[in-house]
Amino acid sequence: MNILIKNALTLTVNQNNDILKNSDIAVEDGYIQALGKAPDTFQPDKVIDATNQIALPGLVNTHTHIPMSLFRNYADDLPFWPWLMEKIKPAEDHLSAEHVYWGAKLGILELIQSGVTCFSDMYFYMEDVAKVVRESGIRACLSGVLLEVGNLGETFLKAAIDFHDSWDGKAEGRIKVFFGPHSMYLCGPEYLQETTEEALKRKTRIHIHLSESRQEVADCIEKYGISPVQHLADLGMFECRTLAAHCVHVSLEDMELLEKHKVSVINNPTSNMKLANGFAPIDSMLKKGINVALGTDGSASNNNVNLFEEMHLAALVNKAVNDDAESLSAKQVLRMATINGAKALGLEKEIGSLELGKRADLILLDANKPHYFPRHNPVSSIVYSAQAADVRTMMVNGEVLMENYVVKTIDVGETMREGERMAFDLVNKTKES
Repeated sequence: MNILIKNALTLTVNQNNDILKNSDIAVEDGYIQALGKAPDTFQPDKVIDATNQIALPGLVNTHTHIPMSLFRNYADDLPFWPWLMEKIKPAEDHLSAEHVYWGAKLGILELIQSGVTCFSDMYFYMEDVAKVVRESGIRACLSGVLLEVGNLGETFLKAAIDFHDSWDGKAEGRIKVFFGPHSMYLCGPEYLQETTEEALKRKTRIHIHLSESRQEVADCIEKYGISPVQHLADLGMFECRTLAAHCVHVSLEDMELLEKHKVSVINNPTSNMKLANGFAPIDSMLKKGINVALGTDGSASNNNVNLFEEMHLAALVNKAVNDDAESLSAKQVLRMATINGAKALGLEKEIGSLELGKRADLILLDANKPHYFPRHNPVSSIVYSAQAADVRTMMVNGEVLMENYVVKTIDVGETMREGERMAFDLVNKTKES
């Protein structure tokens, strides 16, 4: 379908961060064919009047556990380790494919409504997450979680290999499959090396939690004599392009290793604060040339997948922690939520900015609301003023998934009902065990 968007204020997030006023965006067969002014020869099948709307690249949420929407508001106000080991893990022991399917659908519905066109996920029963991705039209990079617990390490690894070989490139190319070792504290050295070898064979990426808590770093130093970052580097994991979620407690030496190996760091400010894990030194990482993107983490530790909220917090937290009002500008943070996220996923040539020849993954915000006035700076308005509820229309691959706030690919009422039913079923099974 050919779509013509007219009269938009367009934030391209291209190399020059160009802003186009009263802009056309011509979409043909899923790609952007014109920006600024559509040629007279362009014949649209559909015209969207974007007067008083802001067009920008779809947001990229680079670290989620999307089926954990089922745990929203379930285990709050707890320290990290009791939260993880005493509340979340025992409940996850009772997960079924049906739980994950409806949890994923509930989470992906929220992503669509809040302007996320692409997300990177790590969880169990990823085939069922992939099914929802295929049905919903969203773009995703999916990693089956790998854990070396009991005698299940090889079972998890085989499942991850099979998942990659079955799903990578599916759903019209919208699904990419990575490998997802949970962390260095739930995966031993040989297991991490084996995982890396399998990922290298398939020329894919690794998605892992890294240096998230002080205890993780202290335990690693006690056990191996080095930091978690150095540990993974020594094991050869960074030979794969790696997404490292959190990286809260990293030294200057750690940052140099991350930059050297082109590791992308995923900042999750809400989760880091809620679980009292601290503040990642994002300003220092960016100054060292590390690619930093944004994620929400799962809804058990956030409690949403609202990337507008993460942009807002990322800018404010770094200013406060660094005693520097110039730390992390709105322009930098918007790039973290878009093109930096695409780069972390290896998709920067396809998505992350609005440019000719890129895929039409974009969103339209309703800017005809009081919190956008006066209109001094549109980039600042996105980071400091915009709300997820302002997302009016979104498309992926040129397919409109939501228009005028109406989601076209997911039954909203059914998804909320079934998601809640699955959540309480899971909690009740946990209580009974």
